[in-house]
Amino acid sequence: MLTLRRKVRIETERMTLRLPQHGDWRAWAALRTDSQAFLTPWEPVWSADHLTRRAFTNRVYWAARAEAQGTALPLMLIRREDQALIGAITLDNIRRGPAQAGTLGYWIGEPFHRRGYMREAILSVVHHAFVAMDLSRIEAACLPENAASRGVLEKCGFKYEGVAQSYLQIAGRWRNHVLYASLRADRRGRTDAGMA
Repeated sequence: MLTLRRKVRIETERMTLRLPQHGDWRAWAALRTDSQAFLTPWEPVWSADHLTRRAFTNRVYWAARAEAQGTALPLMLIRREDQALIGAITLDNIRRGPAQAGTLGYWIGEPFHRRGYMREAILSVVHHAFVAMDLSRIEAACLPENAASRGVLEKCGFKYEGVAQSYLQIAGRWRNHVLYASLRADRRGRTDAGMA
């Protein structure tokens, strides 16, 4: 008997978090283009075809496959009031078995930063990961000088765990990253990451 899986859709106070769809390409490419100077200091170098419809189509297929296989949960942030695509959040590298962990990554378009959207998205995805997916640990990493990213992680109850040397290539250079984690049963002090 074939069982169809229902696609994940997370509703927050102001947003719908859902898998990317083919129809998102124009809004996604426009937001990434308009926010390029804002985003590129914190991201790997964009490929030559990064903003093309073909690359986005591949992203949509990868997202559906990864979600169905349980290896990642790539979600677009859609503001409900006007259906604007404002960013994305991905729970990736999901490990089962004794680890029960995943790694969080995210970005938001420049016009929408510092408005609490990413905090709302992180809290909701972490809650979903702990409650619906039964994960035990959510990890995140960012550049040490990325005060906005560090601040949102800390406001979401993530705790600093250390530094990973040459963790990722950002803007074409191997860069150290600060590591954070949120634990479902956190004995390191109170965290409200699961209280979305």
